[in-house]
Amino acid sequence: MSDMHPRPDETSTDPAAQPSQPVQPVQPSQPAPPPPAAEPGYPPPAPQPGGETVPYAGGPKPMTAQEERTTGMAAHGVALGATVLSGGALGFVVALVMYLVFRDRGPFVRHHSANALNVQIIAGIVMLISIPLMFVLIGFVTFAAAWLFAVIVHIIGAVKANNGEWWNPPMTPNFVK
Repeated sequence: MSDMHPRPDETSTDPAAQPSQPVQPVQPSQPAPPPPAAEPGYPPPAPQPGGETVPYAGGPKPMTAQEERTTGMAAHGVALGATVLSGGALGFVVALVMYLVFRDRGPFVRHHSANALNVQIIAGIVMLISIPLMFVLIGFVTFAAAWLFAVIVHIIGAVKANNGEWWNPPMTPNFVK
């Protein structure tokens, strides 16, 4: 052959001897099809006035009754664990996070996570008042009483939530509804 380019069946091990291949322009790929609006069959489309239905359009998916009971129990249980492990300091933070995450997932879980937060608010208020009272020694008793109150009420709340019972803690105002 008289041209300068090697034949396709001829290969060279020297990279400098390889002719450069022209760069092919990249063709834009086809746009991806849009995702479906909702999973088929979950939840069933909501009836609208006029007879038409609108599929589930995002946001948190509603929970089943068992999931609501389990999460309601967890709201009390996690707040209880944080209260015990931190001496009462982190129970409020954990209860607040549980409430903010799960408040829109169902009425039962909202009720119990709000109860857990209300218990932590009242216990936190009593614990804060107890700190200056520790100078006259009564604060140690009130602090321990607030901590014990929160522990007992969270245990009762976790059991009630697991049984599927709507329950309001005693001596606890509804700061959060």
